[in-house]
Amino acid sequence: MVKVALFVRMEAKPGKEKDVEQFLLGGLPLVRDEPGTIAWFGIRLGPSTFGIFDAFPDDAGREAHLSGKVAAALMAKAAELFSEPPRIEKVDVLAAKLPGDTTRK
Repeated sequence: MVKVALFVRMEAKPGKEKDVEQFLLGGLPLVRDEPGTIAWFGIRLGPSTFGIFDAFPDDAGREAHLSGKVAAALMAKAAELFSEPPRIEKVDVLAAKLPGDTTRK
């Protein structure tokens, strides 16, 4: 069951939009190796605004992700790709539907 998540909002520097898109595409294989990451989405919110939404069963999974490879890569590339530091928000999940979820609540 998903209980907590992260929402990361990123604003690409002018001309770096494709690089941010490629960065997000490259993050997918890394999070596939994280057993505590239940769902992960690299998203585009506008022409130069991007985000990551990922969900976890508990705080331990979320913290493991924050100290994992994608987070390290994000911080390493932040100055090159983004006009401001990525805004990482810890959020609580109130309701979720995931593949294979047949429970009714």
